[in-house]
Amino acid sequence: MSEERLDIDIGRCLAGASETDGLTPKMLERFAPRLEGARRAVLDNAGTGMLGWMDLPRQDPTELLTFAEENIGRFECLLVVGIGGSALGTIALSTALLPFFHNELTPDQRRARPRLYVLDNVDSDETAALLDHLPLERTLVNVISKSGATSESMAGYLVVRDRLQAAVGAAALKDHLVFTTDLSESALRNIGESLGVRMFDLPPGVGGRFSVLSAVGLLPAALTGMDVRGLLEGAADMADWIAGSEGWGNPACTFAGVQYVEDAALGRCVSVMMPYSARLRDLADWYRQLWAESLGKEIDRQGQIVNVGPLPVKALGVTDQHSQLQLYAEGPDDKIITFLGVREFANTVPIPAPGPSAESLAFLGGHTLADLMWAEQKATAWALAKAGRPSVTITVPRVDAFSMGALVYMFEMATAIAGELYDVDAFNQPGVEMGKQATYALMGRPGYETLAGKIE
Repeated sequence: MSEERLDIDIGRCLAGASETDGLTPKMLERFAPRLEGARRAVLDNAGTGMLGWMDLPRQDPTELLTFAEENIGRFECLLVVGIGGSALGTIALSTALLPFFHNELTPDQRRARPRLYVLDNVDSDETAALLDHLPLERTLVNVISKSGATSESMAGYLVVRDRLQAAVGAAALKDHLVFTTDLSESALRNIGESLGVRMFDLPPGVGGRFSVLSAVGLLPAALTGMDVRGLLEGAADMADWIAGSEGWGNPACTFAGVQYVEDAALGRCVSVMMPYSARLRDLADWYRQLWAESLGKEIDRQGQIVNVGPLPVKALGVTDQHSQLQLYAEGPDDKIITFLGVREFANTVPIPAPGPSAESLAFLGGHTLADLMWAEQKATAWALAKAGRPSVTITVPRVDAFSMGALVYMFEMATAIAGELYDVDAFNQPGVEMGKQATYALMGRPGYETLAGKIE
């Protein structure tokens, strides 16, 4: 395996690695044909229906990069307005790939790239404070909505639009806006055309939670100076790996297979994502939406009521060893933990010797914080195994654009493969629709009057 590729280790899920039931070689062998069938089903339909995201690693990002280059130095701030898949991917990429405290750096330190802010909720206090804080006359606003009918995103747009127009004037408004939407049919497209706003396409076959490698994630990435081509190269390499290796031979199948069997056969329905890297902490939030919204379904593809789906939970190493680990070790045996580690940190940070006044801390001297992070991760995985709790370890060589592209595509493919294993549609979200309709009714949208009268 290439040193530039991530590694996945399921050894602590195997029977004998822990002191309770685990996966046996026979179980893995028996499951292999079904896992391979799931992989083939996804690959055979690549690019069709809602699998358009599978084509994204091979896209040409020139248009995005050119737009970003044209706007270097023009704006002090970039405000992304979106929710769910229109925001979580950008947050994950920025945490991983921008310098820590990016927004506090000087323009020279940011290489004339803008500060990044994401408005991903309709909290009125937060929104008011953010708009008061931003220099709107020096702000570019990227509004993201596939349909242009998302209440939260479009309400945010309307609020921001009025404040922006008051700051820059009606004539200059379009120069401070850029839309990402479905250019084949979208209410946001219609608004953009009427205003003359620059727009980027979110293709019909790319759902929001699978859109981070589209303009949804790549436009903010390009504008803030992330390595967009590196992201796509990492994703393309992962796509080649998955296409060229059957079943347990690639990380997407391995992750999906272990998660599914631990749930369906062993009752471990809680999927904990625990990065041991501050740069990867927000990838866990993105994963939560991807895994939950794709796999939590009432009915299967035969129309039978099944009420399936693992529960994704976010934890952060080392922090959550001091909050959640007690539950994982001694609480209900219903969890499988995924440790997401880094082989090589950009900074190691030596730990100084404590001196004679603190001899009990002498064991720390001569090590680094990176050593301690690694030791904490390994020790926690070992301790959980001793308690009979399984874990998967995914290790990236370093946190860079290539690794992030690979991780994103791996988890997307794992989700699609898991959808085949659970036999559910991984690309819809019917459970969200009733709440949306009830919101329309309570907000007075025409056509929802009858429903409004039924809501207590």
